[in-house]
Amino acid sequence: MPERKRSGPPLAVLTAADYPTARLLDEAGVDLILVGDSLGMVVLGLPDTTGVTMEMMLHHTAAVRRGVKRAPVIADLPFHSYETPDMALANARRLVDAGADAVKLEGGAGFVPQVAAIVQAGIPFVGHIGMLPQSVREEGGYKKKGKTPEQGRQLLEDAIALDQAGAAAIVLESIVPQVAAEITQAVNASTIGIGAGADTDGQVLVTHDLVGAFPWFRPPFAKARAEIAGEILRAAREYVLGLRGEDGG
Repeated sequence: MPERKRSGPPLAVLTAADYPTARLLDEAGVDLILVGDSLGMVVLGLPDTTGVTMEMMLHHTAAVRRGVKRAPVIADLPFHSYETPDMALANARRLVDAGADAVKLEGGAGFVPQVAAIVQAGIPFVGHIGMLPQSVREEGGYKKKGKTPEQGRQLLEDAIALDQAGAAAIVLESIVPQVAAEITQAVNASTIGIGAGADTDGQVLVTHDLVGAFPWFRPPFAKARAEIAGEILRAAREYVLGLRGEDGG
């Protein structure tokens, strides 16, 4: 990805958790496909990502792999699956065996030993700093990061530490745009923003937010380009009424 950072165009990244979605995204020309632990909420109905297990991630990564021929597949290491370097590497290998081309974990400089173990084993690594969904319970909600000079410096230090450890890319989530832009200029890795402004090397969205498939919640920065939920509701209602002879036909 270094050449894309220098010359563009921006990296287009979307999430997938099943075969048909992954296949469609691949055919659409998406650059990278993320099997994100956000599937815990938009696919499995969990309140946050902390309930997602390795078994769940392996299951969904394998399904996505079957649908993808072209785009690299990144898989999230879920909550509590990378507490030590040995654990991180063992679980990264499991995700690769399931079909991932790269793995991602949340955290900055404090996780450099885990990152180093993964990278030294030849597994491409993607970092994730800023708002960390796996830490939502201890932080008491989803909060914008980089609002103070101290926070901004810490984020920059985290990004540089991940970059030096060998990260190919770093997701910058819910970071003040100016800080995200500074990080993008400071690191060799490609930055992939989500709710972090336009001055990153790429953008990622949860596909359910992009296509309007999860109407019960949508982050304010996510622009829906379709309303799939409404179409499913309409088609299902028409089917029910048709079987009952109540469709007016």
